Amino acid sequence: MLNRSIVLMLVAACLLVCWPTNLAFAQGTGSPPNIIVVLADDLGWGDLTCYNADSRVSTPNLDRLAKDGVRFTDAHSPSAVCTPTRYGLLTGRYCWRSRLKRGVLGGNSKLLIEQGRATVASMLQEAGYHTACIGKWHLGLQTGPGKVDWQQPMRPGPVTVGFDYFYGIPASLDMAPYVWVENDRLVAQPTERVPASGHRREGGGGFWRGGAIAPGFKHADVQPTLIEKSVQYINQRNGQVPDQPFFLYLPLASPHTPWVPSEPFMGRTGVDAPGGYYTDFVAEIDWGIGQLIHALEAGGELDNTLIIVTSDNGSHWLAADIERHGHHANGPWRGQKADIYEGGHRVPFVLHWPAGAKAGAVCDQPVCHVDLFATFASIAGKPLEADQAEDSFDLTPLLNEPGLQNPIRASMVLHALNGTFAIRVGQWKLIPDNLGSGGFTRPSNQEPETDQPNGQLYNLAEDPGETSNLYTQHPERVEQMRALLEAQQEAGRTRP
Repeated sequence: MLNRSIVLMLVAACLLVCWPTNLAFAQGTGSPPNIIVVLADDLGWGDLTCYNADSRVSTPNLDRLAKDGVRFTDAHSPSAVCTPTRYGLLTGRYCWRSRLKRGVLGGNSKLLIEQGRATVASMLQEAGYHTACIGKWHLGLQTGPGKVDWQQPMRPGPVTVGFDYFYGIPASLDMAPYVWVENDRLVAQPTERVPASGHRREGGGGFWRGGAIAPGFKHADVQPTLIEKSVQYINQRNGQVPDQPFFLYLPLASPHTPWVPSEPFMGRTGVDAPGGYYTDFVAEIDWGIGQLIHALEAGGELDNTLIIVTSDNGSHWLAADIERHGHHANGPWRGQKADIYEGGHRVPFVLHWPAGAKAGAVCDQPVCHVDLFATFASIAGKPLEADQAEDSFDLTPLLNEPGLQNPIRASMVLHALNGTFAIRVGQWKLIPDNLGSGGFTRPSNQEPETDQPNGQLYNLAEDPGETSNLYTQHPERVEQMRALLEAQQEAGRTRP
């Protein structure tokens, strides 16, 4: 058994190496920047041509942001599925520390963010920002027992956890009820019902569950509506309050199921059905990013707007999809959405900020969505409180020194759909106690047989495809990493 003092030393090293050093970062750039975070839903690392030259999708607007900004190659969602990632991004805290230990919330779930817990939005509000969330919420609404009462205000909800304005849908685009919410009220009650629809792979019109729907709600309208509302918001802030910075959190509902690109994008990528519905949906995302860029340019705000485009997890793109369509949505990484393998949580992460970040840079350091809280706090000049963003680290040193050798993160904890954990330390990745994927790739759970290892250990520098399990070859490393994971779980935080 590893000596307890060694474990404590490892924990201390992971904390001290990442101490934030740049809380006054924004002072050198003039006025505080606007901040836009676009969180696509199930967008893969390999969908973007700036990551994958062989992508079947042309992404000129995303490529432009990468060319003029910083492209992170080793960025991760804290979970391989959506609700936990959204919680982690907004709170700077791993979701497995909350009541949600596995899986995702449903359309009628209650609010996951604990009352009184700071979010990126509430922190930026305190720093003088106007804040808006336009998109897929999927973090629950209201509190108390039972289902959401759609006749009542959506409180607590987005407008009680830091957002001055909200317009969006309650959960995933395949989860009933299918309604629009503005601030804390439904735009229209779900008085009708829609039958379930099959997946495109099965010849259906795009997968969604049957259930309650508001009159006039159309799944294919959601993506263009979110972009339209976001452009309106940008124009409004530029025109009415040009001196107040804004924070726009834009969690898209695409390219998650149902694969329903709007009519102008049908057939855009030239990929045969059924996969073409997915790639066309990705093309529509790129178009939407272009609309945001144009709005910022028109208002003279592009240079001093920090834009991040990323994804809540990997793409739900099967091996059969790769073989049939020749498109590697998750790039070279093993697995897919929900998996503990890299394809489940290694995601595109493009940062564009001409006034504050190096142009045309590539950063290979491991980073995580939970780091956005500390990063934005640093930019806004807001020192973190002890009970805020317990797992978040400041990434600002990487914006102008993307090749920085000193690691911002000495370790990172990752999580799969069924609760399987992994821990990264440098280029080593340990998946203890499961020989399966923890997600959609079979087997999800696999117990060791005689003479088999108890878990999985990979050296991602030498084996990025996670093909050689080194668990039995490095027992001391396994023990050290397991102990570090357990220590971080018990400590309730990784930030000092």
